[in-house]
Amino acid sequence: MSFLWALIVGGIIGWLAGLITGRDVPGGIIGNIIAGFIGSWLGSVIFGSFGPVIGGFAIIPAIIGSIILVLIVSFIMRKMRGNHKHA
Repeated sequence: MSFLWALIVGGIIGWLAGLITGRDVPGGIIGNIIAGFIGSWLGSVIFGSFGPVIGGFAIIPAIIGSIILVLIVSFIMRKMRGNHKHA
């Protein structure tokens, strides 16, 4: 049950990061979950673990890390799309 809870919270974190940045996370729900998990890890590496913990995620660093991840991924995707148009 805790794994299911972690998937739900990870998806919500990824979705929130997409809303805050105004950019869609590629891959829909699965992309949101992946962004939530990887962004949570990134946030905990950069900022540590502080604030409330829900589903195994320290929410504040997880959201910040997910925002950073979404911005990086959207930047890379934009550059890749830009390179294909010129080819």
